[in-house]
Amino acid sequence: MSEIIFRSDVTVELVRGSASDQDVLFAARVSTQGEQTLEAALGKKDDAEDEKRSRGLINYLMRDRHGSPFEHNSLTFYVQAPIFVFREFMRHRIASYNEESARYKELSPVFYVPGPERNLVQIGKTGHYEFIPGTAEQTALVEQEARSASINSYASYKRMLEAGVAREVARIVLPVNIYSSMYVTMNARALMNFLSLRTSRPGTHFPSFPQREIEMVAEKMEDEWAKLMPLTYAAFNENGRVAP
Repeated sequence: MSEIIFRSDVTVELVRGSASDQDVLFAARVSTQGEQTLEAALGKKDDAEDEKRSRGLINYLMRDRHGSPFEHNSLTFYVQAPIFVFREFMRHRIASYNEESARYKELSPVFYVPGPERNLVQIGKTGHYEFIPGTAEQTALVEQEARSASINSYASYKRMLEAGVAREVARIVLPVNIYSSMYVTMNARALMNFLSLRTSRPGTHFPSFPQREIEMVAEKMEDEWAKLMPLTYAAFNENGRVAP
């Protein structure tokens, strides 16, 4: 049997990013300037000559929640994460997804086990709770049980495959901490909606309580997006991290 790998991290790569603050500006200005915005849209004119003016317009759109100008762009990410993260991810019906399929390929023996920094104990009631560190005994127990369950389930999976059982049947014994991979494509408005719900930050208008593992994915996506659209990213944070 292949060597089993245990990880406590996630992978996020920006595969393609057709997104800039310019996209927001020409989309917004068409409402008042019409065809005069076409040169900027085609990249033949620098429409951000006055950064202060551009920053002000983007901030106005964000503050007053004029959302459609933030949709004229596209970001495609490659994500590797445990399957339970993807099941949370796909609750967001604001993106296009294509995921690795265990019907068509044998899944690699890579499993998620929380790192020692992962908080383990939930306190408070649903909707207003927090997680605190576990004891050394709890941390050791989680690691031991996760590793044991992963090893045993993958051994069962391999036995069925070797006996000629179809992949789509053999996969039923695999746990949700096995890693999968997917491509996800969305625009900046959709990404802001995702980030507002899947990250926990001080100063937000609406507090969020994301599971830590999906927040790890969201943080990496946010880092890549911030480089492409710095004015939009600043306005998002300045206005309470609420999607327009």
